[in-house]
Amino acid sequence: MNRIEQLEAFLVESPQDPFLHYALTMEYLKGDDNEKTRAGFENLLANFPDYVGSYYHFGKFLEKVGEKEKAEEVYKQGILVATKVRNHHAKGELMGALNLLLGMDDDDEC
Repeated sequence: MNRIEQLEAFLVESPQDPFLHYALTMEYLKGDDNEKTRAGFENLLANFPDYVGSYYHFGKFLEKVGEKEKAEEVYKQGILVATKVRNHHAKGELMGALNLLLGMDDDDEC
């Protein structure tokens, strides 16, 4: 049984565990399965919106497939969620990714 099959089996037992959904989506990402990767991230944002790590990786995925405007939306949404759940580290990473996407570096904010 490979890692994807293991995670799918765990999800049958614990379908409401956001980490299992996230781990499975990251396996799809590693395997370059863009369709399942996108579906996994969209599921995470729809059903587990406070799972902050999803936003950064979904944004990077969208950048990779050339959807920069959608990536910008995902980063901004993630920043709002990270602020709400008081995850300052994730908020900083998301702001950094957004600034990089928009062609700004941290010095531009001063």
